[in-house]
Amino acid sequence: MIVVGSGVAGLTTAVVLAESGRRVRVWAREPAERTTSAVAGGLWWPYRIEPEPLVGAWALASLAVYEELADRPDETGVRLVDGVHRGTRLDDLGTWAGRVPGLRAVADGLAARLPVIDMPVHLAWLLDRLAKAGGVVETREVTDLAAVPAPVVVNCTGLGARSLVPDPAVRPVRGQLVVVENPGITTWFTSVDHSSDASTYFIPQPGGLLLGGTAEEDDWSQEPNPATAAAIVARCAAVRPEIAQARVRDHRVGLRPARDAVRLERQPLPDGRLLVHNYGHGGAGITVAWGCARQAAGLALPAA
Repeated sequence: MIVVGSGVAGLTTAVVLAESGRRVRVWAREPAERTTSAVAGGLWWPYRIEPEPLVGAWALASLAVYEELADRPDETGVRLVDGVHRGTRLDDLGTWAGRVPGLRAVADGLAARLPVIDMPVHLAWLLDRLAKAGGVVETREVTDLAAVPAPVVVNCTGLGARSLVPDPAVRPVRGQLVVVENPGITTWFTSVDHSSDASTYFIPQPGGLLLGGTAEEDDWSQEPNPATAAAIVARCAAVRPEIAQARVRDHRVGLRPARDAVRLERQPLPDGRLLVHNYGHGGAGITVAWGCARQAAGLALPAA
């Protein structure tokens, strides 16, 4: 079978399929290190993804995997880090929140020790794990999913599904980050106003402190905006003043593949082959990767 897409959804799905004994190839237009997944902040938390009842189950399944992977952070890129979601209340979350270990109310929101994933390291680890399971990654430009020569094709193309399926319900939500030298901050922090396209968060990663962020709907620009970057730094420095003097290392932009609901379903092709869709994960592709991959594999395997 062939998995189309080399972001975290595609690679995780390919790993699950390959480790079940299937022969798997990944076809991707660009390498994993150039996908949206590679520039993600990497904090496990359901964000801008629907439908919540299903998202909760997918997220919890993934959380269990990440908690195990955190035993080998240098290898997997996964660490457990303390932090606070300011302004978030348990009452505002689904039933899944009650099953997150250690998630608790504090004076200004919710505190927890959650997985933080260093995405370049994690994607490299997924590629290595896939190779060890016999999977192969090939650089291929796909213009027609039905023309992909495999009995089962798994569509993990993210925002690419907008033109490839085609599915106009998939829309970009632009996220911009600033990476600075970490002035000694060891905890993550988020403060999200869902009525605004601006948010405030910082996440400590081995390569620096990641500052965010934005959620600009239908914005296709992948060029960093200097004014947006300055505003991000200012918002984060209002929470931790030492950030104001931190040297900027990098600017990152990613386009989240938003949809009114994740598309995770089987689509029989006219010639009897099977197309499985696994896309539209919004701002939570990392958060639900393993839960969605297992469900996608379950949809693919009966016909394999």
